[in-house]
Amino acid sequence: MDLTLTTRQADGKTIVSVGGEIDVYTAPKLRDKISELVATGSYDLVVDMQAVEFLDSTGLGVLVGGLKKVRAHDGSLRLVCNQDRLLKIFRITGLAKVFVIHETADDALAAS
Repeated sequence: MDLTLTTRQADGKTIVSVGGEIDVYTAPKLRDKISELVATGSYDLVVDMQAVEFLDSTGLGVLVGGLKKVRAHDGSLRLVCNQDRLLKIFRITGLAKVFVIHETADDALAAS
């Protein structure tokens, strides 16, 4: 399975819609996209993971790294995730306390 990434602007934030699998093979593509966005001045990111089918530790590492990058610029990285199997990964690893996780992209945009 491949990884699809699309970006759009909404309410001053950049939404990165991710689809497919975020694993050791595809995670660098997401890392590069986040790095590219931060390099061009996008510091408030919403990563929409509603179409993600699989997430491994490499993918988690990319998300943590992205969070550190935006925080270095006083930015934010919010996640959109409503799948129990992915939410369980965030809870087990303790990352549910690190990331702000929303049910929908609209919820993430409405939060400040």
